[in-house]
Amino acid sequence: MRIALAGTGAFGIKHLDGLANIAGVTVTALVSRRLGQAEEIARKYGVRHATTDLDEVLARDDVDAVILCTPTQLHARQAIAAMRAGKHVQVEIPVADSWADVQEVTRVQQESGLVCMAGHTRRFNPSHQWVHRRILAGELSIQQMDVQTYFFRRTNMNAAGQPRSWTDHLLWHHAAHTVDLFQYQTGEQTQIANVVQGPLHPELGIAMDMSIQLRTPSGQICTLSLSFNNDGPLGSFFRYICDNGTYLARYDDLVTGREEPIDLSMVGVCANGIESQDREFIAAINEGREPDSGIAGVLGAYRVLGELATQLANQNAG
Repeated sequence: MRIALAGTGAFGIKHLDGLANIAGVTVTALVSRRLGQAEEIARKYGVRHATTDLDEVLARDDVDAVILCTPTQLHARQAIAAMRAGKHVQVEIPVADSWADVQEVTRVQQESGLVCMAGHTRRFNPSHQWVHRRILAGELSIQQMDVQTYFFRRTNMNAAGQPRSWTDHLLWHHAAHTVDLFQYQTGEQTQIANVVQGPLHPELGIAMDMSIQLRTPSGQICTLSLSFNNDGPLGSFFRYICDNGTYLARYDDLVTGREEPIDLSMVGVCANGIESQDREFIAAINEGREPDSGIAGVLGAYRVLGELATQLANQNAG
C-alpha cells in the first residue's frame, strides 16, 4: 500500500509515526504548505518525494491512497479531488465544515466506490473501544455522557503549540468527535440537539466557549462543554455514566469513577488510537469493504452538526 500524506503539522506527524508501524505500507509522497518543511519531514521519515502541490501527487502512479491532515476548510475539496483521481482517501476530522459539503463528499464516494474514511479517532482509542465492546456484549448501557473539551487557544495555535495558517472551530472540529462517539456508543441517532455559544473572538471570528446537549430516542443523553479559554488541564475528558459503573476516558487511558485504572492491553493490536485508525483504513482498502468511520457511517453525526450550525446562525441573527 503506497500512501501520500498531505499536511505535516501535529497530526500529520502522528500519522507518519503510526504508518511506520504497519507492515506492507510505504509513504511515497509528502505535501506541505511550505516546501522546506515537507523536505525536512521527508528526510526524517525516509519519504522520497516532497512537494507543495497536492494535484501533482494525486496524478502519481506510486500513490494508492491519500491521508489528508490539511486545514479544515480544504478537506471536502481535497477529498473529492483524491477520489476523482482514483485514490482512496482518509480525511482527518472534520470531513468538512458544512453539511452541504459533507453530502457532496458522500455523493462522490458513492459514485467512485472508493474508500473514504473520516478520522474519528475516538472510535479507535482503546479506552472507548473497551466501553464499546462491553456495550455490544450487553454488559453496559449508557445513561449519560459528560464530556469536556478544553484548550487554551486565544491565539491561532495548533496542538503542538505552533502558529496555525487556518482557524479552528469548536463545533465543526471538536464537537464532531463527541457527537459521532455518542451515536457510535449508543447505537442510536440523536433525536434532540441543542447548542449555545459565548461571544465570538474579535479577531478569529469564532466562538471561544460552547455548550451542547444531545438525546437519543431511548433517552440516553450527552452534555458537552467546549472552550478555548480554559487555562488548566487541556484535552478531552469523557465520563461514561452507565447502568453498571462509571468510567472516565482520557484519550488512550481509562479509569473507573473511583480512579481505578482499567487494563486495556487486550483491547486492540496497539495502544495508539491514530495507528489503529490507520490500520483500519488500510485493511478496508485491502479487503474491499466499508471502514469503521467510513463516510456513510459518520453521516448522521454531520447531520446533527449541520442542525446545530443552523441553530447558532438563527441565534446570531436574532
